[in-house]
Amino acid sequence: MFAPIAILAALYYRIAGFDRSVPFAAVALLIAVAFTYATEALGKREPRPGMVISGAFFAIGAAAALALALTMTLEKGWLTVGLALMVPGIAWIASRRPFPVLRWLTAAVVLLVLQRVGWQPLIVGRDLGSTPIFNWLLYGYGVPAAAFWFAGHLLRRRADDVPARIADAAALLFAVLLAFLEIRHAMTGGDVYRASSGLAEVALQVSAGLAIAIGLEHLRQRTQSVIHNAGALIIAVLVLLAIVLGLLLAKNPAFTGEPVGGAFINLILLGYALPATLTVALAFQARRSWPQGYSRTAGALGVALTIAYFSLEVRTLYQGPILSTGEVSDAEQYTYSAVWLAFGVTLLGLGAFLRSQPVRIASAAVVVLTVLKVFLVDMHDLTGIYQALSFIELGAVLIGIGWFYQRLLFPRLPTPSAQPS
Repeated sequence: MFAPIAILAALYYRIAGFDRSVPFAAVALLIAVAFTYATEALGKREPRPGMVISGAFFAIGAAAALALALTMTLEKGWLTVGLALMVPGIAWIASRRPFPVLRWLTAAVVLLVLQRVGWQPLIVGRDLGSTPIFNWLLYGYGVPAAAFWFAGHLLRRRADDVPARIADAAALLFAVLLAFLEIRHAMTGGDVYRASSGLAEVALQVSAGLAIAIGLEHLRQRTQSVIHNAGALIIAVLVLLAIVLGLLLAKNPAFTGEPVGGAFINLILLGYALPATLTVALAFQARRSWPQGYSRTAGALGVALTIAYFSLEVRTLYQGPILSTGEVSDAEQYTYSAVWLAFGVTLLGLGAFLRSQPVRIASAAVVVLTVLKVFLVDMHDLTGIYQALSFIELGAVLIGIGWFYQRLLFPRLPTPSAQPS
């Protein structure tokens, strides 16, 4: 039954030289229709020895003929899209006809698309254009991601086996690559191979990764898929590393001198406030489904990003858009201590409201950090009224925190009412 396909491919090479040919594609499509009809006819007959394997061979022949037809008519990105759209079709047939080979055929086509994209990651080469979002990256990665996700859903309804996991893994991979490449394309004006990247690009990549990790937390609790579990963990770890190595160190404008823009609507808001919010959201989302170390690490990085945001924002208000130069005045040094202390008190109130011990621990860590700064930095650098204000403010807050914990840990018991004589 593979003889017609082999003969057609040989004629296609001899006559058309592997160039686009609609007549040859029409013949391949007719062969695919004939094999599909044969598969359906065999599936409706009474079971006999060899019936299942015969139907499987016809199904494979139909898929091969369809792939050949797409190859003969489409080129570059359209071939990738066409092959990807075959995957949910084969998965749907596999869900209707109990031919195990169809599930493996679905996985084989998925791997074929992966191989093609690996050979040409930009789908159509460097000619992507400069239009953000609506370019060949959206079609070349978005369509396969949606097709593979649907195929994985269809395959998982019967069994969570290797073919289903291959489809799920490919869907996740294409979705992540779509997000990161679209950001790269938009931030570089279409030149995704440009070597340099700034704070804005890294911040968007981190935020996109955090959003994907949060979405996967929702998805994996519904599907209980090994792939979704592993994907959520891998993406979260990579993003948390990018926060430490990228946002807090390599791309920190206090070190690089990159201009941050205006006083409040600036790169600091994008680079630190947004990732901090998403990191805290991830910590809360994962606190019941992962070991405590996972959520606490995410929460600690969320607190670190928040402190970085407040500190860089204070620096911007005093120094302007360039943060790597300029002397630190007494007023600026005092403002750091005041802002950190206010943040620690806010965390304490939030932890009491949520009845969350990790949040209260984070509050204690911020307050201890502020105490160390006051005694190690402010005592040495500040003079006059600012030094006095720093110590007075710290003392008042520590007394208030002590009173709060006294009321929290040792609540006043109600006095018994007087007994009548």
